[in-house]
Amino acid sequence: MAPAMTSSGSTRRGSYTSRHPSRDSSDISISLYREEVGLWGVLLQNAAIQWRQVQAVAIAGSLACIFMAVPSASAVDALKTCACLLKECRIELVKCIGNPSCAANVACLQTCNDRPDETQCQIKCGDLFENSVVDEFNECAVSRKKCVPKKSDVGEFPVPDPSALVTKFNMSDFNGKWYISRGLNPTFDAFDCQLHDFHVESDKLVGNLSWRIRTPDGGFFTRSAVQKFVQDPVQPGILYNHDNEYLHYQDDWYILSSKVENSSDDYIFVYYRGRNDAWDGYGGSVLYTRSAVLPESIVPELERAARSVGRDFSKFIRTDNSCGPEPPLVERLERTVEEGEKTIIREVEEIEGEVEKLGITELSLFERLSQGLMEIKSDIEYLLMGLSREEMELLNDLKMEASEVERLFGRELAIRKLR
Repeated sequence: MAPAMTSSGSTRRGSYTSRHPSRDSSDISISLYREEVGLWGVLLQNAAIQWRQVQAVAIAGSLACIFMAVPSASAVDALKTCACLLKECRIELVKCIGNPSCAANVACLQTCNDRPDETQCQIKCGDLFENSVVDEFNECAVSRKKCVPKKSDVGEFPVPDPSALVTKFNMSDFNGKWYISRGLNPTFDAFDCQLHDFHVESDKLVGNLSWRIRTPDGGFFTRSAVQKFVQDPVQPGILYNHDNEYLHYQDDWYILSSKVENSSDDYIFVYYRGRNDAWDGYGGSVLYTRSAVLPESIVPELERAARSVGRDFSKFIRTDNSCGPEPPLVERLERTVEEGEKTIIREVEEIEGEVEKLGITELSLFERLSQGLMEIKSDIEYLLMGLSREEMELLNDLKMEASEVERLFGRELAIRKLR
């Protein structure tokens, strides 16, 4: 993936630049252009001949290595992903580039690079900009053609011991409306206004799920889904949601504790783990309550149940189930402006702090810029020199695939500048 390539280049910067201390002005102008296109654009530019081919490949590289969140991909793996997308998913790729929501998703995902919460950030982008075009691209790249390596199970959410589960559970206890008042995983479990309506139908538990996605301006929009579960014939505390078409996802629910007596403190405590074509071993835990807020009387029971799967209930996230109206547009616009001003002030203060730490430099702005661009160019050249034969062959394949994309879509293809 692109960030891994950039990081790899940076770690080798010192030894390479020490052997190449000077660059002329033409190199600087080339580096300026290459900085704008980005590292993948630079790599692919060296393999392509025509400008429009470079554009197509650069966008495809971003989608392959950022949009699909290739975990810890090596240079050759990332190149294979790009080549696969251009060869196998070109129609879906171009539809994504031409779709405002899908293109916005790519732009959003680029802000996640190298963040400590990179995976969570990428999923949030997907929540904000999900649509049928994104789904179609994922279906091709992940499920049908398997261009993107699957994220492996790291054991964060293991299968619980049977002794941690309830020994008796009637699926009809889930009938009616339930709120998620606490959630373990901030990525999947802590949305606002999670009101789920369940009923039993033909020996299956059917859940009509709804939740809110917050927008950056303080507004929200509502998502919904329908999920169906069957009960394990031997262990009633396990419910399976399998046989799903999209990404072939499978979720397993484990009932840790429950109390359903038609009272205000009724609850069902669920731990879950799942897998799909992109990720094996994701998981979390949610507390269903009839009340929109957690009844304090049941906390001791929940603490014991959480400990049985190695979790601390005090670290579960409180959800907002007030389900109030969306703030007026004017208020949201004012908030957006205020946040923008705060961001600018914070960035200026950070820059000033760096200047104070570094002291006054005698280099002019142009000289400093030239030095930075020469380092970028050195990184790129060193990276290209270090490519294996297999990687160079993949670059040549990408050049060929870019030509085919150009012939297929002609000059009508409008490539957006996403950075």
